[in-house]
Amino acid sequence: MSRNAVVFGASGQLGAELMHVLQARQYQVTGYGRAQVDITDAAAVERVLERSEADLVVNAAAYNQVDVAESEPRAALEVNGVAVRNLAVACRQIDAVLVHFSTDYVFDGLAGRPYTEDDPTHPLSAYAVSKLAGELYAQAYLDRVLIVRTCGVFGPAARHRARGNFVELMLRLAAGGQPIRVVEDHIASPTYAPLLAARTADLVERQCTGIFHVGGGTPISWFDYARMIFEMARVQPKLQATNEREFRTAGRRPKYSALSNAKMEHLGLEPFPPLRDALAAYFAARR
Repeated sequence: MSRNAVVFGASGQLGAELMHVLQARQYQVTGYGRAQVDITDAAAVERVLERSEADLVVNAAAYNQVDVAESEPRAALEVNGVAVRNLAVACRQIDAVLVHFSTDYVFDGLAGRPYTEDDPTHPLSAYAVSKLAGELYAQAYLDRVLIVRTCGVFGPAARHRARGNFVELMLRLAAGGQPIRVVEDHIASPTYAPLLAARTADLVERQCTGIFHVGGGTPISWFDYARMIFEMARVQPKLQATNEREFRTAGRRPKYSALSNAKMEHLGLEPFPPLRDALAAYFAARR
């Protein structure tokens, strides 16, 4: 059996980790960033995959500007929805498995507990709608598709990217010396990118298909998350708690969007470590 893989979004914080993990597991991996292949171009995707001889295609590319998407919903839908359709059609033509990453934002956050794969979706924003559309396109065109929903991804590769991640944003704001306001009434399960990549590879090697939640495992408010970051970075900015009512954003976000990893763990995959341990690994890799 060949082990050829193609990773789209290879230059991102998750894509970079997927490249490392798959190579370590003896895949012949080719990675493409946005500048090399525009996945919204169906013909370009088809050409790349036809000559790749891939049996595994991983889509880590995404439009993830939640607030900007409210003013440009078509752009979000093109990347997060229609482009997934392009990948699914091309995978069907070459008989490849598609792995696609989705988000906790497909839920409305009203359950008040970690979401399972069986919970009904209810997106609240243009971004969230576009991500759910990607899931539906992938499932419509393929029988062999693995959809991994995750949450608040942070990985060392983001340090070198303009948009970074939540950890890098907090550290930049701390360096600026101004008070930092973070919501205390929104709960998530931040996910360390190297572990997400490893668990995804584990699911692939078990030939899993369908939807799996692979979140960080520690439900925490964004305010407490920020406080943990500053404590571990040994900085003491002026951190102020705020809430959804006071801190309005263009795109609505689910108030409680932590994900349950029970389905993944039931297969025997290792649970995620506590968030503090994941952050310690992040800071060590960052150094």
